[in-house]
Amino acid sequence: MDRPIRSLHHVTATVSAAQEDLDFYTGVLGQRLVKKTVNFDNPRVYHFYYGNERGTPGTIMTTFPYGHLGVRPGVHGAGQITETSFSAPDGSLEFWAERLAFAGVEFTLEDSGFGEEAIRLRDPSGLTIRIVESRSDPRPPWPKRDIPDAHALRGIHGVTLTVRDPQRTLAFMSDFMETSVAGEGERGLRVAVNGDAPGRLVEIVRDENAPAAVNGIGTVHHVAFAVDDPSQQLALRQELVRRGVPVTEVLDRQYFRSIYFREPGGVLFEVATIPPGFTVDEEVASLGSALKLPPWEEPNRAVIEAALPAVRAS
Repeated sequence: MDRPIRSLHHVTATVSAAQEDLDFYTGVLGQRLVKKTVNFDNPRVYHFYYGNERGTPGTIMTTFPYGHLGVRPGVHGAGQITETSFSAPDGSLEFWAERLAFAGVEFTLEDSGFGEEAIRLRDPSGLTIRIVESRSDPRPPWPKRDIPDAHALRGIHGVTLTVRDPQRTLAFMSDFMETSVAGEGERGLRVAVNGDAPGRLVEIVRDENAPAAVNGIGTVHHVAFAVDDPSQQLALRQELVRRGVPVTEVLDRQYFRSIYFREPGGVLFEVATIPPGFTVDEEVASLGSALKLPPWEEPNRAVIEAALPAVRAS
């Protein structure tokens, strides 16, 4: 069957305080707050979407700020996305090193393991973030007055999965998702999803001694992959069922439709449709400026708003 996965769609993490999350991703990293909504499974928690102007799939980082509810820190380990990398233009790491230092963010310079220069840091919740120089990334950035376009982040570069048996993960991704190996380094493999451009990369790292991952503050919950339309998503779901892979029903996430399942190493994958997109309930110019609720939660708006922490734009 045709398995038309186009790229990464988004990465979703469980984080601590809503305001410090906004300050870091929009203020320090210079991403646009594309959507301010709630966790559809727990409307007492925000769901922030960060990306470029329109929140193009492959640029999107999303977070659930659970700190106000006393959620415990997660455990980084096997069966989890342990690094999220952002794509920066070639030659821009000096700018990012200076910017991070000015913001009081500790970081280290390193090789990505696949020939690029990179910066490794932790976000305020403890997520491991990398900024990776990309020799070619034509995606337009979100313009920010204090970040020149020549240095601005272009979106997600890729994610790193830590698993105990990379070959099982690789075989599944190759067969089911039609990925290809784009590189092999000391840390592991780099897999390309419909081409090896930034926004389409997954690195697979073996760690047989890693503890079992536990979701919580400072961990990535899942990575999503993009498909063009619901019919393709349904075909993928039917194939997962045929293979005996547990998979959710199709869920309406307002801005896309989703299915969720775990790859053989235990990492939670999502397949999300590209339409309808983030302009379904806001104009492009005003994306992220108001709290948007799904229609079924609108009758509860007053209660929901009262339970959410107050936040201000960064």
